[in-house]
Formats: sequence, C-alpha cells, structure tokens
Amino acid sequence: MRQIILDTETTGIDPREGHRLIEIGAVEMVNRRLTGRTYHQFINPEREIEEEAISVHGITNERVAGEPLFAEIADEFWAFIEGGELVIHNAPFDVGFIDHELTMLNASRGEPRLGPVAEHCRILDTLQLARDKHPGQRNNLDALCKRYEIDNGHRVLHGALLDAEILAEVYLAMTGGQTALLLDASMNAEGGRKGGIQHRPVSVAAGQLRVSTPSDQELEAHRKKLTSIRETAGECLWDGVEGIVH
Repeated sequence: MRQIILDTETTGIDPREGHRLIEIGAVEMVNRRLTGRTYHQFINPEREIEEEAISVHGITNERVAGEPLFAEIADEFWAFIEGGELVIHNAPFDVGFIDHELTMLNASRGEPRLGPVAEHCRILDTLQLARDKHPGQRNNLDALCKRYEIDNGHRVLHGALLDAEILAEVYLAMTGGQTALLLDASMNAEGGRKGGIQHRPVSVAAGQLRVSTPSDQELEAHRKKLTSIRETAGECLWDGVEGIVH
C-alpha cells in the first residue's frame, strides 16, 4: 500500500475567505515503511498572511514572496499524491485547501483538470482515528507525541514537512506499527540528503552491553506481541531476522 503522510500551512483558517496554501510537506510510505521520497514546497499565496497564522507556523510574507505560485507546482504535487492514501491530521482542513487551489487552477487553465482529491486518493484522517482510540482526550499532534513517547522536541513552530514526518511516526504508533524500524528518510535512493528524519546510531564500548536472558513468561509475551503486529500490519519485520525468537 502506498501512503502519503501530508501536512500544509496556510495564510489563514478558511479558504472560503480567500485564504491560500503557503507550504506543502509530504513523505511517502509503502507497506508501512518510509521510502525516502518526500515532497516539500513553499508557495506564493498572492495575498497577505494573517498575523495569527504567522504566530503558529512562523512563515512570513517576505519568506514566500519569491516562491512559485500554486499553478506552477500543481502538476508535480499532483503526480506525487495521485492514487495514494493520504494520511492527514484533521484531513478536512488540508483537503479543503488543496481542493480550493485545484478549483481555481482548473478554472484558469481548463485542461488538464486536477482533483478533487477524494476522487483520486483515499483519505485517512488521523485526528478522527485518534478520537476513536482516545475519546475525551486531547488529540492534537503534540498530545499524541507525548502519549506515544515520540520525540518532537525540535518542533517549536509548525512546519509542513516536519509535521508530516512526525505524523508518520504517530500514525505507525497508533496503528501498531514499528516506528523504530523505519527507513531513514533523510537519505534518498542515490544517497543524498532529503527530508529530516534521521537515525541515531548508539555506540557502546565492548563489555558494557548487558545481555539478559528472558524468562518463559517474557518470551510468551513477546510472541503474543509479534502475533498482534502481524495481525494489524500484515507482516512483522522480526520474522526476517535470523536467530530472533518468533
């Protein structure tokens, strides 16, 4: 399954009031593994950004003044997301803005027509998923990071690509995934840097690593956990590792 974890930043809250996209960030996941492919673009919205919005994402009018218009990046963006399942936190907000941009684009240029999003992509709203799993609790991205022990200490302001990368970890954690075994999305297929997720190797001096032998009860709990992962995700990476208890 190809999934695109996506986030946007905008000039304000409501596209019906003329607000526009100013940043799109997305990371690609295939069969619950990050591929290293990302999409990231700032956009000139052709209007002023509200001060309240700037206080949230920190993107100023000066920052996007020299960026391309949505019409100039629309085809590349559409090629990246078309046919995939979009994983978005509060999906109606982001999809509403994307469809608004596509509607204006189609009206100005005619063919080829792009969108609407829901007719070409499946949509999974992680906010609704979180509300179903944790009713009555705070379910914004920061709260979910804390609940699932995901480090987001580098997240001071919102940013579309950073939020998409964090959301990928949150989504996997909420759905029983293996967040510690993701492909490093800071490297592309040619070995160049791309995106911002990085692995952190741990160096341990010889003789300092303590190895404990699990009890029968711990082994049984481990087997049950692996079975749960297989049932939820359809596969378990541990199964392909020699010498690992299954």
